[in-house]
Amino acid sequence: MPLTVTRLARACHLARSTVLYYESIGLLHRPRRTAGNYRLYTEADLDRLRQICAYRNSGLTLADIRSVVDAPQTASAAAVLHRRMVELETAIQQLRNHQQAIARLLRTSVLPRRIPMVTKEKWVAVMHSAGFTQDDMHRWHAEFEKSAPSEHQEFLEFLHIPPGEIAQIRDWSRGASQAPPA
Repeated sequence: MPLTVTRLARACHLARSTVLYYESIGLLHRPRRTAGNYRLYTEADLDRLRQICAYRNSGLTLADIRSVVDAPQTASAAAVLHRRMVELETAIQQLRNHQQAIARLLRTSVLPRRIPMVTKEKWVAVMHSAGFTQDDMHRWHAEFEKSAPSEHQEFLEFLHIPPGEIAQIRDWSRGASQAPPA
């Protein structure tokens, strides 16, 4: 029973455009056409397309597939398949080497250490230790808010301050609130 391009594509779980592409590059033979100019593929075309799909699923290039399906009984077809096996083995070995390198990194202390989290309390303690008074900190926040408001917001978020308290600090920094945040 002849197959249309759509039925041929569906039989091999391919897009119709893939079948047409394979035909355009000569991987599939040009089929006969109906009076209405529709392509009609044979069972032999279906068998050839199934072979193409099997080789494509094995990772062969279209050029290699062409040489294998056009001369399946020759030594060159076996050579193509053997070469692909060697390429796969090389790629697998490279992946194993990467896997082993990652395992070694995980076992050693080479990995970057996580920076301890800075909190509002730690930051305030550092500022007090540096001699900052409440008024100094207010001036510092006010200048930060005035010169770089979005960076001030990011800095306060970095200190893991809750959003409501950030709003209070920024209001206090802009002079909108006289009371310092808790």
